[in-house]
Amino acid sequence: MQDHTGAASLDNAIALQKYGVGQPVRRKEDDTLVRGKGKYTDDFALPGQAYCWMVRSSHAHGIIKGIATATAKAMPGVLGIWTGKDLEAAGYNPFTCGLPLKSRDGSPLLQTNRPALATDKVRFVGDPIAFVVAETLAQARDAAEAVELEIEPLPAVTDAAEATKPGAPLLYDHIPNNVALDYHYGDTAKIDAAFATAAHVTKLDIVNTRVAVVSMEPRVALAAYDKAAERFTLQVPTQGVSGNKVTLAKILNVPNDKVRILTANVGGSFGMKNVSYPEYTCILHAAKALGRPVKWTDERSTSFLSDSHGRAQLIHAELALDAEGKFLAVRLQGYGNLGAYITGVAPGPLSLNTGKNLASVYRTPLLGVDIKTVLTNTTLMGAYRGAGRPEANYYMERLIDRAADEMGINRLTLRKRNFIKPSQLPFAAASGVTYDSGDFAGVFNKALEMSDHANFAKRKKESKKSGKLRGIAVGSYLEVTAPPSGELGKISFEPDGSVKLTTGTLDYGQGHVTPFAQVLSAQLGVPFDKITLEQNDSDLVRFGNGTGGSRSITATGQAIVEASALVIAKGKQAAAHLMEASEGDIEFAQGRFTIAGTDRSIGIMELAQRVREGRMPEGVPLSLDVDHATKDTPSTFPNGCHVAEVEIDPETGVTRIVRYFAVNDFGTVVNPMIVAGQLHGGVAQGIGQALMEEVSYDSSGQPITGSFMDYALPRAEDIPPMEVGDHPSPAKSNPLGTKGCGEAGCAGSLVCVVNAVVDALSEYGITHIDMPLTPERVWRAIQDAKAKAA
Repeated sequence: MQDHTGAASLDNAIALQKYGVGQPVRRKEDDTLVRGKGKYTDDFALPGQAYCWMVRSSHAHGIIKGIATATAKAMPGVLGIWTGKDLEAAGYNPFTCGLPLKSRDGSPLLQTNRPALATDKVRFVGDPIAFVVAETLAQARDAAEAVELEIEPLPAVTDAAEATKPGAPLLYDHIPNNVALDYHYGDTAKIDAAFATAAHVTKLDIVNTRVAVVSMEPRVALAAYDKAAERFTLQVPTQGVSGNKVTLAKILNVPNDKVRILTANVGGSFGMKNVSYPEYTCILHAAKALGRPVKWTDERSTSFLSDSHGRAQLIHAELALDAEGKFLAVRLQGYGNLGAYITGVAPGPLSLNTGKNLASVYRTPLLGVDIKTVLTNTTLMGAYRGAGRPEANYYMERLIDRAADEMGINRLTLRKRNFIKPSQLPFAAASGVTYDSGDFAGVFNKALEMSDHANFAKRKKESKKSGKLRGIAVGSYLEVTAPPSGELGKISFEPDGSVKLTTGTLDYGQGHVTPFAQVLSAQLGVPFDKITLEQNDSDLVRFGNGTGGSRSITATGQAIVEASALVIAKGKQAAAHLMEASEGDIEFAQGRFTIAGTDRSIGIMELAQRVREGRMPEGVPLSLDVDHATKDTPSTFPNGCHVAEVEIDPETGVTRIVRYFAVNDFGTVVNPMIVAGQLHGGVAQGIGQALMEEVSYDSSGQPITGSFMDYALPRAEDIPPMEVGDHPSPAKSNPLGTKGCGEAGCAGSLVCVVNAVVDALSEYGITHIDMPLTPERVWRAIQDAKAKAA
């Protein structure tokens, strides 16, 4: 029943050290994924499944006059064709945005109330109008092409600023000037006064380009309906099964328990797949109507049309400074492009999140944000890695470099004069949040040292010898992670000797199972290799807020710590009974319950088995299992400083990133290997947006970038080697001291790459250039500058 501490305790201590918090433990799932043994949604098939193909609009804007389906219905293999009127008759609800955002006049966000299929108008190229289900995918596609659409074209508008002007095409009768939200933050009178008395004001007009998400795995879904139980099941890649179940149940107009969501491996999402798309309602309806499963798989060409996009802002930014370069106020005015419909969170990144992150690591007393979020005849907008954080840091750092040049102050010196000092923490930022921890100047100085910033002039001279321009830039950033929310931490000791953790966050590429197991092993001393993770089934995940906003390790980490404390409390009761001791005399450490002052102890795994198998008297737990949910987990404030050096060939405009350094404060780092991987991925996406990615439309609303022939993604050769450093200040707001890391790479890379290019081009007198910094755009800027000088 019990053993002595001795060898067992020593072995356990060695294992805990090997797999403990802070160790670079290899990801458990990598062997499966790298060998191609993963299971993605399109790998699943159900007996008798049929196939769906969507009928989409080829017009950016138009009135639906008629939909003729008779010819298509008569084609081989066709099982059914449905239109928006059919779904309307079924009683489904439109999708509405749940964000409690208000315009400056106090009125709520104006909803677009998107139905699964358009019934009156089409509002962007790719807008779904009908869908076909057939025995095979080829038959469904052929029949979809035979559906005859009569659409009366209307003028379209794709530019957010143009969409607000008098006379612009209106997408919705109830949304004047296409402005769904006129967002305002800040004390206008105080901000105006600060600008009026400032010694210097820097102004910049900045385009933050629209980007496509292009995740590795396109969207796909498999729907089924249990007639006896009146229950829908959807197998779909997503970012959290619990919250998405609730959203889908609301759309289907059924109780939550009548919907089940399953997710297997997910090939990337970056915010895009965390939306209840129209296709899901369509195939669930068909599965119920036909009494058989229905599968829909997207293709890359339609992904460019139907998946949510990211970024897309037109911003006028201003920074007010005193004579010494101290920041007095910063403000943004401009537009955010929502696309044709409002998704779950789109207005947030375009307005609220941008404002919350704008103050960054600087003592900026006043902050103002005035952004109109506007509907246009383009693909819907959604969250994209960072969701307002990279945007805000981009604007602030561009302003700082420009202000330093205009005032004749060294760019590094200007930043140092304005950093929040450690002695000023906790610091109430002008954005309305309070930073609890950080050493921003320390991070900055370490980045300068690591990158050998002081010797840049020598490297610039060497580049000039070979006819190249060389530029360098630093980019400090701070992120306000996801807003406070609860999370599930369920711990189960299974009969097979494993320990199952169930949580509401969901791994779609981050590698959750390994760091979560490290935290759980450290808390309870259970063997690392015995820990499994359940996150993929809404029937088992009763609660949770999903993965997003760099919240997972903090939210689930706190849930694990709190649930582990409850396990230990139950274990002390059970151990006291089994070892015939007082509960107050039981101590717990490194996975063992010990009677204080003795060598009598029992391991937690053995205790869990004994309790489960034995008959415990009243007052003694019948298991060590715990089903616990945290209250709100606060936001954290990851921050850092990235340094980029670029070389530009002035004859071709080709830009190459030749050196890259990143020093970050992620608080307590549970697994440095996984954190480095997350950082590398984020930097790569920032580089993509900075140098090559941009979704474009022509004047009629037709997409120009509808495939990889037109839309450039960074390849391995475009991503430089990165040297990563750590300068942690553990968060004080959660028990592990963690801060998020998943989106930091974008926040740091976007601005330091762009600023480095501007620095290289400064010898031509160029002070600003908008993304993407393609060879053609850089070359033209050089030619224009030469012509102007001549």
